[in-house]
Amino acid sequence: MSCHRREFLRTAGQFALTSTVLTGAMRAVAEESKSMPIVDTHQHLWDLSRIQLPWLAGRGILDRSYVPADYLKATKDLNVVKAVYMEVAAPPEQHLIEAEYVLDLCRRDDFLTCAAVLGARPGEPGFRKYILRFKDNPYVKGVRQGMGGPASKPPFFLEKPFVDGIRLLGELGMSYDLVPPPHWIPAATELVDRCPDTRFILDHCGNADVKNFMAAAKKTDAAAQQYVDQWRRAIAALAERDRVVCKISGIIARVPADGWSSADLAPIVNHCLDCFGPDRVMFAGDWPVCLQGASFRRWVEVLREIVADRPAADQRKLFAENAIRFYGLA
Repeated sequence: MSCHRREFLRTAGQFALTSTVLTGAMRAVAEESKSMPIVDTHQHLWDLSRIQLPWLAGRGILDRSYVPADYLKATKDLNVVKAVYMEVAAPPEQHLIEAEYVLDLCRRDDFLTCAAVLGARPGEPGFRKYILRFKDNPYVKGVRQGMGGPASKPPFFLEKPFVDGIRLLGELGMSYDLVPPPHWIPAATELVDRCPDTRFILDHCGNADVKNFMAAAKKTDAAAQQYVDQWRRAIAALAERDRVVCKISGIIARVPADGWSSADLAPIVNHCLDCFGPDRVMFAGDWPVCLQGASFRRWVEVLREIVADRPAADQRKLFAENAIRFYGLA
């Protein structure tokens, strides 16, 4: 079923219910959702006494260490039961240091991190040797490399060495996290097609820009509306590939300083949920990067508001069950 069909049926179903029944049903599901376990599929940690991250310079609230104790404080009383570490854009020469740090956390029994997506450069000559050292490690689930770049630059991730590296991940049973800017999503879709045995995760709702959605909603900004239309088409096309799942995350970090609400994020979240369907979406915190817009707790609250009218079974899949199945978590 296409995402447009899902969106139509969901909206039509809402209007078909009386307001009294809808409110009662939503209230019951909302109460249940507060106690649902959460698996955070996008947890960042960095200890600047161990690793240097040049990109943090001038990034305000992010420019300090964020360690396990900080994460536990940020997620207190939210029923976060597991977390999957996500690489933090460390320089290539520090990838092994980063990997050793997070794998040590995974081996501990007093912290939530139980799996890792490592930083790597799949197109580089040393990638094969690097990733093969983790081929039997139960904690290493995949790899990510940043995909950003100017619109005029050809996507480097369609070059043969990079494609070969992503195919190798498939051979090893590992996944690859896609994190393209919106104008590169079509190229990322082509990468998926070239690697038929590799599973992919689209990070951060395809890096949708909340401010463009807010401007488009006012129906006075043609450029913003064009941006929204292109993003929607790109997401729908990528979602047709059943080896791709989508992380519902990231957008909270892009909200304006004030004057926003869950309604401003809802069109992005709902389009992703409708296109990928209830079995191919996963909650992700993106902490501490999310702090550029709101706390981890606020992000959870906002997302619960957005999905309140969806079945409790689908919410359980979104917040925990799909991640456990996709990553093979114990």
